[in-house]
Amino acid sequence: MGSSAAATWDTLPPVTQVQQHPAFVTATWRLEPTRSGLLPVAQGRGGPLKISWEIHGSGPVKLVFVMGLGSLKSAWQRQTLYFGHENADKYSVLCLDNRGMGDSDVPLMRYSTSEMARDAIEVLAHVGWLPADPLSSTSTADPDSKRSLHVIGISMGGMIAQEIAYLIPGSISTLNLLCTAAAIENTTTFWENMMQRAQMLVPKSLEASVRGAAQNLFPLSWFIAEDNAKLPDPKTTPKVLPPPGSSELDQYLHFNSNYERFVAGELQKRLDGKRFTTSGFLLQLIAAGWHRKSPEQLREIAENVGRERILVMHGTEDKMISFPHGRKLIEYLGGGDSALTAVVVEGMGHVPVIERVDWFHGVMEERIRKGEELDGRSVP
Repeated sequence: MGSSAAATWDTLPPVTQVQQHPAFVTATWRLEPTRSGLLPVAQGRGGPLKISWEIHGSGPVKLVFVMGLGSLKSAWQRQTLYFGHENADKYSVLCLDNRGMGDSDVPLMRYSTSEMARDAIEVLAHVGWLPADPLSSTSTADPDSKRSLHVIGISMGGMIAQEIAYLIPGSISTLNLLCTAAAIENTTTFWENMMQRAQMLVPKSLEASVRGAAQNLFPLSWFIAEDNAKLPDPKTTPKVLPPPGSSELDQYLHFNSNYERFVAGELQKRLDGKRFTTSGFLLQLIAAGWHRKSPEQLREIAENVGRERILVMHGTEDKMISFPHGRKLIEYLGGGDSALTAVVVEGMGHVPVIERVDWFHGVMEERIRKGEELDGRSVP
């Protein structure tokens, strides 16, 4: 995109230009799941409502990816590709659309992170990764399935992951909380906070909406860099289908910059009126905004899961959930115990799973390896 010294937010390309790029139709990868379904959940909790889920891979190590506010399960596509396709013999990856998004239902009711955690737990029981009634006081998991779950949650997904760990701590092999918070707190002045909240409800053009999300999620320095995403190859990678919409196009393409790839993904999501709705977004926003785990509850999570099994990751340039939130989460969960793993990254934004893909995968593999060893298993 040219010299980084000359680049500003205003020099980034408009959404209309990105839509015309040949790579646009290839932005969302067609990764064929090993298993998938729509599960009715929440009977007696305001449901039933259907949750869309997928499992990629057939390996013995079970990874549970929980996505954040206003995002679909396909936002994990880099992790799904790496763990569930390129390393399908080692890992099984479960990802789902939280209620309100994607192919899951959008019930008009009060959402909470604890209820969304219960949705996920029902899915985990349905696919056989938990006992049939995991929240029953008389439930006992099969010894071979105890502490078998590696839970990775980002942003609001990290809040849901906290609730999962609070409900089923004995099933967690590792708990990985990315760019998240125990509770959303005001780290600005009162009037700045009021303006930020008001802006979320003000109708915006598609251009302004995507640009605003970009500024909160990633640093400009990453956006202007060349798009070097590792693309799936339908010819060599198992269960990777060619891009949609063209019988002639049999490969995935690069954009000019990371920003263009981000915009393409956002546009494909936001222009899908069935899978991304304003009501679903606002209901999830309420859940995230009202999430609250007290220091006492977090200490309970840490003690029941085990601090040596917990990772908290945060970037100092995170503008969506600012770094002081991460610092408090580390403090509350760590309790001064160095066994907890705190990863603070200078200059990193809100989405390390996209911004620093290879590094992130390496960190997760190390965490997974440690959890498996603690449980007397080894990664194949």
